[in-house]
Amino acid sequence: MTGNSRFFSNTGCEYFPCHKGADPENFNCMFCFCPLYALGEECGGDFTYTEGGIKDCSQCLIPHSREGYEHVIAGFAGIAAVSGAGKPSK
Repeated sequence: MTGNSRFFSNTGCEYFPCHKGADPENFNCMFCFCPLYALGEECGGDFTYTEGGIKDCSQCLIPHSREGYEHVIAGFAGIAAVSGAGKPSK
């Protein structure tokens, strides 16, 4: 696969770029909402928790980097394991 489908910037989005301090020239919108959020502390990203216990990914730019595609795709096996996907239903 060429890299053409691994990166795009939606500069027309009203929130672009949605992370403060991000480089607009290298901001990938492919994973607008990171699918690795479901992995909790195992996502491999730069996150914190709010006082209320909510995971805060606002400082994480991994899914929005040019190299982030590979990181997110590698995490899909973990998402499947957490969700039970791929297991036969009873």
